[in-house]
Amino acid sequence: MATPTIAANAYAALSKLREDTAGIAGGLGKSEGSGPNFGSVLKDVIDAVSAAAQKSDVQAQAVAAGKANMVDVVTAVAETETAFQTLVSVRDKVIAAYEDVLKMPI
Repeated sequence: MATPTIAANAYAALSKLREDTAGIAGGLGKSEGSGPNFGSVLKDVIDAVSAAAQKSDVQAQAVAAGKANMVDVVTAVAETETAFQTLVSVRDKVIAAYEDVLKMPI
């Protein structure tokens, strides 16, 4: 089960990631189209992962207090883990694509 230290470190990592993408949100997606820009979509995804992490933390605290079912906690933690792994995977793909663009000849 997650300890308060692990939860605090996860929240700190998500906050840092959110701050890092704040600059990206201002500079990306400024096009003539009416669709959402990449930066705002990325920020929304990070916020959703953060909310899932907070939900699993609340569920864990509720189980410790005897007010929740263990199945709910396991489900919330699994959802958070999946969301975070997906976010990291997307980040890695974006970085790889950026590196490929840098390698292109001019």
